Amino acid sequence: MAFDGFGDDAFAFYRELEANNEKPWWLANKHRYDEAVRAPFEALAEELEPVASTVKIYRPYRDVRFANDKTPYKTRQGLFAQRASGIGWFLNLDATGVSLGGGFFGDATLTKAYRAAVEAVAPGTELEGIVAELERAGYEPGGEAVKTAPRGVDPQHPRIELLRYKWLTARRHVEPADAGPALLDALFDTVEDLQPLVAWAAKHVAPKR
Repeated sequence: MAFDGFGDDAFAFYRELEANNEKPWWLANKHRYDEAVRAPFEALAEELEPVASTVKIYRPYRDVRFANDKTPYKTRQGLFAQRASGIGWFLNLDATGVSLGGGFFGDATLTKAYRAAVEAVAPGTELEGIVAELERAGYEPGGEAVKTAPRGVDPQHPRIELLRYKWLTARRHVEPADAGPALLDALFDTVEDLQPLVAWAAKHVAPKR
């Protein structure tokens, strides 16, 4: 199946879901999700298979077992093209548009390896350069971060801003009007742009076998 872009109804679906996050509305509108959201995501997943070890389309249902918020459905759809465990590229769609990006996500083990690499001169300086180049290209760094210096890290470390992150990504936003067939080219441009960040994480953060 060829990717033909996301139509207006993909974004309208999530605008309406935000106001009607309940099972009766979902069941009455699930055909819209299947046609306007799920099918294009499946086409994108096929396109990304050559550049990733696995491509995962996330389920639309929230796990509410331990959550205070019991709304049953996610108000965005996500896809992750994995190069190594927790490392790769992502695409998210919600009512506001599409987010394209990449980097790494993970548990405390990956965070420990990440911070050790950032503290070291050679890989840390390399990552500084990668992030600066991505910012110049219009990408926004992101990821979960602590507000102060992590425990055991010198608050005056020259790369303290990077060391505050538990995991690190970079992303850019695409407006709904630009999410048609040309989004496929934008996605592969993002894969190429973020290759240095993904490769850095695969080398320095991925669990060693």
